[in-house]
Amino acid sequence: MMTPAEQEKLYTEYRGKVLGYIRSRINNRDDAEDLCEDVFVKVFAAGDRYDSEKASPGTWIYAITRNAVIDYFRKSRPSEELPEDLSSDELPEDGVLKREMLEELAAALEGLPPDLTDIIVMRYYDRMPLTDIAEKLSLSYGAVKLRHQKALDMLRRVMDPGKGRMLHLV
Repeated sequence: MMTPAEQEKLYTEYRGKVLGYIRSRINNRDDAEDLCEDVFVKVFAAGDRYDSEKASPGTWIYAITRNAVIDYFRKSRPSEELPEDLSSDELPEDGVLKREMLEELAAALEGLPPDLTDIIVMRYYDRMPLTDIAEKLSLSYGAVKLRHQKALDMLRRVMDPGKGRMLHLV
């Protein structure tokens, strides 16, 4: 069980990111805020099942968040289609393989220098164009483009290509 201090730290660190992710998929602000709070209730309730060797706290929290958004669309809006970026034609066993690869990717990201990790997260999680990342980090577009490529190269080296896994972030 997480201590209140651990809960507060996770909430403080991830609330804005979780709410941003939810708001990018759910237009109703009140629903998004309620869902964000529900995510943290789930996170705190499942704290004893979190395994830091399998995923970073952020990866774990985002997985819970993504599932909560999917559940929201299934329960609240059964007549509406799931957003295209949430639906999947994968078989259940594909999900297991994908989770394993995401866990491997999370471990690889933790091995990157923080400035490179930030660029990868902004580019592929926040879906920011490199020009916006450059502006946010107060760097030139060329510098961000070079760092982005360096980060991808480092991730490709860390990920085991011998297992036939390819790194496709887009």
